[in-house]
Amino acid sequence: MPITSLQQQSLGDLVAHELRVLIVSGRLRPGTHLVEGVLAEQYDVSRGPVRDALRQLEAEGLVEARRRGVFVTGLTEGDVDELYTLRESLETLALTLAIDRAGPDDWEPAERLVRDMRDAADRAAAGDFALADLEFHSQFHVLSGHRRLLAVWEQYRPTFGVILDVTNAQDVDLRPSAEAHAHLLATVRAGDAEHAATTLREHLLGARNRLRAALRSARAAADQG
Repeated sequence: MPITSLQQQSLGDLVAHELRVLIVSGRLRPGTHLVEGVLAEQYDVSRGPVRDALRQLEAEGLVEARRRGVFVTGLTEGDVDELYTLRESLETLALTLAIDRAGPDDWEPAERLVRDMRDAADRAAAGDFALADLEFHSQFHVLSGHRRLLAVWEQYRPTFGVILDVTNAQDVDLRPSAEAHAHLLATVRAGDAEHAATTLREHLLGARNRLRAALRSARAAADQG
């Protein structure tokens, strides 16, 4: 039986999302001092949600607490490699478990999400595409039946959500990416775990390389701004 993925948006989550977008896109540069009081006033919240947001971003490796406060660390090339090697390990395990556990009907949500990606690609709607893309990959974790594996994915899911926004915004045509997801799902539904894992690794390698290029472009634009 699939396990449930819960997404609850508290004030801290919302503040964390806003800051995460600014950090990953390069608009908040490494070394920037994040002051609780200033952020609370900026987002019209108390300091509690700001403190929660900063703790979450620290757990994701996007900020760090020092003696003089909390500072942006951003995403380096090494961070990108760490995130994607972690994701590959988590998702390969999730995919393998899901292939073993899930029945044919359990993959229908993933099929629907591929249709959503194709539709978003046809409309050049990068934001809608990113939402469907992230939920598609989450299906492997949901169908794995492994609660702790899903919990680790949920910790990093917001980071990858923003990464997808940054990456997809750079793509002129999202249709090749939609078809890559359709191909991945076809290999998964065929039941060959080894082939599916190889396809997933190739898929994530392409995503990692696209992210590197997108981050360079986004940061160059931020420098010019």
